[in-house]
Amino acid sequence: MSRAIEMPNCQETLKELELFLDSELPNVRIEEIMAHLTGCTDCQGAFEFHAELRTIVRVKAKRDHLPEGFSDRLLACFEPQSE
Repeated sequence: MSRAIEMPNCQETLKELELFLDSELPNVRIEEIMAHLTGCTDCQGAFEFHAELRTIVRVKAKRDHLPEGFSDRLLACFEPQSE
């Protein structure tokens, strides 16, 4: 027996959009949001915007390089300080 898909409303869909894009939701919830996006042009537009924005940021981040030693300095900020 298959479980009926519970269709989230727009507010729920938009609230979980980032988690959806990151695939950080349970599979059942992903299916529910996909079903909502299929029938809702407003949420579909928001999804497309966020997906495109992520692509732009990813491309931009690949082009920009951090200064030499930046990663080491950043990690050092999180090391416990000796008294």
